Formats: sequence, structure tokens, C-alpha cells
Amino acid sequence: MYIIPAIDILDKKVVRLREGNYDDVTNYEVTLEEMIDKYQSHGTDFIHIIDLNGAKGDFSNQQYLYDIIRKTDMKVQYGGGVRSVEKVKELLDAGIHRVIVGTQAITNPDFLEELSKSLSKNNQTLDRVVVAIDVLDEVIKYSGWMESSPIKLMDYVDKCLRLGFYRFLCTDISKDGKLGGAGIELYEKLLDHSPFIKLIASGGVSSMADIEALNKIKVESCVVGKAIYENKISIDEIKDWNLQSLVSI
Repeated sequence: MYIIPAIDILDKKVVRLREGNYDDVTNYEVTLEEMIDKYQSHGTDFIHIIDLNGAKGDFSNQQYLYDIIRKTDMKVQYGGGVRSVEKVKELLDAGIHRVIVGTQAITNPDFLEELSKSLSKNNQTLDRVVVAIDVLDEVIKYSGWMESSPIKLMDYVDKCLRLGFYRFLCTDISKDGKLGGAGIELYEKLLDHSPFIKLIASGGVSSMADIEALNKIKVESCVVGKAIYENKISIDEIKDWNLQSLVSI
């Protein structure tokens, strides 16, 4: 299992939200460029960047983020405001390693099928698309976690698999931003339902003990954000863990 450090951006600032609440924001006195440089200097080659403005339909951050991302040779997993097949292709062509799709995949029933056909036609791998599933009490949330979907969680997973998408970023909203531990129960349910999916866990990771617990249930990777900023997990611990993970592959 690989640890992917997370950087959430709101109004061009590095932040963390509590349970996805835009009114409960923690700001950090560090820039996106500084965070990327810090991770890279400590041997991390994979970063998770979310445009929180884009997630709720405000695209004022996008050019700022694109300009910074284009300058780094880090592998970037990027999400927030990806609303069209053309945007996914644009990001992949620009060198983004993985693109996260969320709201559009929920609200437009044809989006994932169109995306699958388009990428396959252009010989681009579906492995570089991550389907975001943001969950609160087994209800899928979207639009920056402000709206609820009537689609059942496992039905949605099955639909994605039928269309060739098998990498999922699952955020347990009830855990996110609280440093209270990862949503192990939710991830176990997903992996019990579909053992062969590539699952990226997100939300609540607060210690290396949480990392160990996620590794035990065999998630592919996990996203860690606030625990780093609050000094619960050090960058050196992440570096050592990831090196050991690469050796064991």
C-alpha cells in the first residue's frame, strides 16, 4: 500500500475542511508550491491535489493550479471540477497522472460510458481515471459534498466496473478532517463486495496505526492530509513506508 500526501486548495490557499464543510476551514500558512517542493525533497513522487473551489463549480483556481502542476515532475492525482470528457482528456494529455471524476459521473448517467468509449478510442488507459465515491452513512454525496445521490453505493460500484473503471477514491465523510481514524468498516464492505477493485482510502487517517490497519485490509493506497499538517504523521515516516512498499512489490 502506498501513501499519497494530499493538498486541498481553496481560494489558492492550502486548507483542510472538516466533514466537507466549507464553513469549517483550517488554513495553513504554506503555499502549494512549498508543499510540493517539501514532499519531493523527501522522496515522495506522488501527490493528490483537490481544487475545492472547482468541486462546487467555481473555477477561479484552475489556471493557478494548472500552471503549478505543469512545472512539477511529480505524479499528480487531480480532482475538483472535472465536468466533461474533454476536460479529462485535456488533463491526461497535459501530463496529469490520474484524473478524478466525481460529480459529473453521478449526475450525468451517460458520462462514464462516454468517457470509457472516448478514452478507449484514443488508446488511453482507463487506469488513469479515478472514480470518486464520497460517502456519508453509505449515501453518496457530490458537488463538494453538498448534495446527496439516490444511487445505492454498491450499485454504483457495479456500474463503474461494467464500464471498465476499477480504481476508486473513497472518502468516508464522517471521518474526514477529524483525525479520528480511517473508515475501515466502509472500506471492508467495498472490498468484500468487489475484491478486485483498486481502492484508494481517504478521510480520518491520523497515525501510522491507521496506515497499518488500511494495509491489513489491502487497500491499494491511502490519501493523507491533515495528519501531516498537524504533525501526527511525519513526511519521513511516509517516505520510509513508501520505500518499503516499493521494495515489497
